[in-house]
Amino acid sequence: MTTDTLTRPTPAPTRNPYRVTTSRVLRSEWHKLWTLRTTWITLITAAALVLAVGITMGSTYDGDDSEIDTVVFVLFGTQLSQICLAVLGILVTAGEYANGMIRASLTAVPRRGPVLWSKAAVFTTVAFTLSLVTNVVTFLVAQLWLAGTDKELSLTDSGVLGALAGSTAAITLLSLIALGLGALLRSVPGGIGAFVGAVLVLPEVIGTLPLDAVDTAVKYFPAQASESLGSITPVEDGVSAGTGLLALTLWAAALLVAASALLKRRDV
Repeated sequence: MTTDTLTRPTPAPTRNPYRVTTSRVLRSEWHKLWTLRTTWITLITAAALVLAVGITMGSTYDGDDSEIDTVVFVLFGTQLSQICLAVLGILVTAGEYANGMIRASLTAVPRRGPVLWSKAAVFTTVAFTLSLVTNVVTFLVAQLWLAGTDKELSLTDSGVLGALAGSTAAITLLSLIALGLGALLRSVPGGIGAFVGAVLVLPEVIGTLPLDAVDTAVKYFPAQASESLGSITPVEDGVSAGTGLLALTLWAAALLVAASALLKRRDV
């Protein structure tokens, strides 16, 4: 062996351009989300509904609804935007089974789990950012008409930013629950039906039963727990904001963990 051979530097390992990494999976899911026309239509519709209802509530206020929390009052439109974002969450997961894209996604990422968690991370970022910006803008615009009334508030008033952020968190987590349902059921109609039926309607039906234990349990269901997050004043007969946030987080996490486990077990 010659001296040149011994002193020759070892070449650096060649970077594998096809290696699956977390950042690449996230980038792929980000690209897939924003290249769909449905995404743009749904997000614009969700924001427009909140703003339009907020303007309507502010411009027509005559003092009759003075007992309603101000943030809840101006953000009535979030009840409509919630449906839009829930449908988008379902499309993010179940939509790939409908168009067959899931085969390419799971072929590129054989471990499967990172696909679902990256979808959830990208969707959560988009839903939270859009909802927060929309909520703040709607609140400020509605205050143009509410100035001088008993609902006049500013962002710096106690509890306002917390209520706006809480409403944003509630919308995001409920939409993430919808994404988990879409991943579990692998069907867009099935996911939408499950979200509307199980998350929005079923607790109201169960709540009519004349049992104290049922009344207590229903408070921790997703839709009911979310009501405590977007209000400056505590919700009557509801859970605290912290408890509501924890309940929603656990519901979303449970569905995503279940969907991740089934994704690894089931055929495409």
